[in-house]
Amino acid sequence: MATVTKSIDVHVPISQAYNQWTQFETFPNFMGGVEEIKQLDDRNLHWKVNVGGQHREFDAEITEQNPEERVAWKSTDGKTHSGVVTFHKLAPEETRVTVQLDWEPEGLAEKAGALVGVDDHQVSSDLDRFKSFIENRTAETGAWRGEVPREG
Repeated sequence: MATVTKSIDVHVPISQAYNQWTQFETFPNFMGGVEEIKQLDDRNLHWKVNVGGQHREFDAEITEQNPEERVAWKSTDGKTHSGVVTFHKLAPEETRVTVQLDWEPEGLAEKAGALVGVDDHQVSSDLDRFKSFIENRTAETGAWRGEVPREG
């Protein structure tokens, strides 16, 4: 299992950073390799990605969502992965966003990429693009403030 943990500080209030992150369908604007995400309901997402020329589709479930604190998910089919994004208020207009991803690399290319840190670089680049995306707006593109309690 491969793991990446990265953080970035964004110059927006925690509510704005969190609200934007709940707009999953905007992820292709700042996440490399993500072609499309459809939010099926409060808990379920369908992803289309292209990583290293490999097209994949999979479903994921939001396993926990607490406004301005965290969003956690896990795949329910296809690619085995899970993750959590946490939000930390540093100041009224400054928020730290931390992403932790865990996944099982598939195939020789993904395993080699994980060994040399390609995935670390991708997550860092995605966070840099998120920072630019959110800081260059006057407001988030939407918000979902509901909660998804952790089961069990």
